[in-house]
Amino acid sequence: MTPRSLEPPFRDEEPPPQRERRPAPGPDEKGPKDPRDPERLYVITGGTEGAERATLDLVTLIVARADPPPAAPPEQSAVLRMCRTPLSTAEISAYLNLPFSVVTVLLGELLAAELVQSRAPVIRGAVADRSLLEAVMHGLQKL
Repeated sequence: MTPRSLEPPFRDEEPPPQRERRPAPGPDEKGPKDPRDPERLYVITGGTEGAERATLDLVTLIVARADPPPAAPPEQSAVLRMCRTPLSTAEISAYLNLPFSVVTVLLGELLAAELVQSRAPVIRGAVADRSLLEAVMHGLQKL
């Protein structure tokens, strides 16, 4: 009987080819699609200085009222497709990977064009109505 080698058989084979990695951008240069690039954010907002911003907070719900027009910028089209069901402005900001301030500018433009509708979140009362509790209690007693 021949002794078996202790090394696995794949050690003799060549390793699989590896992809070449692109060098990471240096501290002075931005990546090709850096979402936080100030120039990109300026272009998305159209250079507005915030005077036209709607009063939106993180929990304001946004609902699309129409489909995106063909000439709409990609970010606005994405918001309109996303908001077929109500979404908060914080969720929109997270899904688009854009700062909240940029999203408020986008939503302000969409609100002005009446393509979206904003509404305050539904806040449920902390304490149930007394008459409702009494009705439930009486119903349980009858059982």
